[in-house]
Amino acid sequence: MKDTPSASAPLTASRAHTPLQGRALMAGDKSISHRALILGAAATGTTHIHGLLEGDDVLATLRAMQALGAQVTKQADGHYEVIGVGPMGFQNPAHPLDFGNAGTGARLVMGLVAGAGLSAEFMGDASLSARPMGRVMRPLEKMGAQLSASEGHRLPVKVHAAALLPADITPDVASAQVKSAILLAGLNTRGKTIVREAHLTRDHSENMLQLFGASLERYKEDNHHVVALDGPAKLKATDIHVPGDPSSAAFPMVAALIVPGSDILLENVMLNRQRDGLIRVLREMGGNIEFINPRQAAGEAVADIRVQASKLHGIDVGAEMAPDMIDEYPALAVAAACAAGTTHMHGLAELRVKESDRLAAIAQGLRANGVDVQDGESDLRVTGGALPGGGLVATHHDHRIAMAFLCLGLAADAPVQIDDARMIATSFPSFFPLMNQLGAGF
Repeated sequence: MKDTPSASAPLTASRAHTPLQGRALMAGDKSISHRALILGAAATGTTHIHGLLEGDDVLATLRAMQALGAQVTKQADGHYEVIGVGPMGFQNPAHPLDFGNAGTGARLVMGLVAGAGLSAEFMGDASLSARPMGRVMRPLEKMGAQLSASEGHRLPVKVHAAALLPADITPDVASAQVKSAILLAGLNTRGKTIVREAHLTRDHSENMLQLFGASLERYKEDNHHVVALDGPAKLKATDIHVPGDPSSAAFPMVAALIVPGSDILLENVMLNRQRDGLIRVLREMGGNIEFINPRQAAGEAVADIRVQASKLHGIDVGAEMAPDMIDEYPALAVAAACAAGTTHMHGLAELRVKESDRLAAIAQGLRANGVDVQDGESDLRVTGGALPGGGLVATHHDHRIAMAFLCLGLAADAPVQIDDARMIATSFPSFFPLMNQLGAGF
């Protein structure tokens, strides 16, 4: 096994000469890890979090919870103990809250801070500071929050102390982060905070709020998915076992599908219906993917996933799939480049405002490696077959672009180089040990 590459070095991935084999325990889910820290901090009592993802994004949220007054410590056995502040127990932070590259942390905690009636400044790195925050600010302002931001509703954002009222909100952007920020803002308001969605987004916040004892209803009304939270909520500490991250599992999964003869088992992967879109698409493309030992953890469906090398074929991926796999399109594009025929992906406008312009980054990286690709404003058409490789991929400081094209290198005729690997630690710090354990040889 090779060491993880140095912080600033480019990295080259070469064609795998042996199949990927073996089993690997997936790192904890990033979305669940953020929420476990936030709700543990808001609860009364001590929450124990097992399997917390120790990536840069999650650690930024951890530090924010400490700055707001919660005690968060790592125990000798590796689990995290969170001593919550209880209702209205948060305090104004002494310094700006710096979330680095963590969009989930920044947006969710913005709702938490606004609902707690605090004043705080939110900061991030250059990538996060270019991402839109208005989608969160607008619904919070409908609840009475007072916020100010840089031009274009970008970070830094200041939340000014104000008393919030519950509201009935239909967000203008389908986003679990926006929904979650509204619900967290509603924790300390008196009455029902209601969020309506035309397309159901990830429901991790709803699942975990119920685990912590919040009174919450979910139902369908007028073709909308509705969640209604009764406030003020009295959250009670609980034990959380974080399931494995399906967005991280996307990379070894696709690598195993495209490297001939591969047969791997990815253990403890979450299978939330709003997170398994990539698996459904890969199966439709001919991928041999099997669920083993289905079970529950942290209010979520979990299973071990067996993946075997497969002859993939191109398909049409409708826009309705995008909310259920928005983070997995870089991995899907790699699978499409190795599939027979053309894969046409629709409804990808949201990729333009991720850690990078992810749609453009995918297309540029594929072209650099000789893949036939066409990209529109919100769609991507990839024709597989020939995979020359040999290109240099600009990652634009985007962890998923970096990991996707390293996986592409395992199947390309010539080595594939990425310009930087350091940002992979933001979401998947164990990527290199896990992939090398399976035989990738990075």
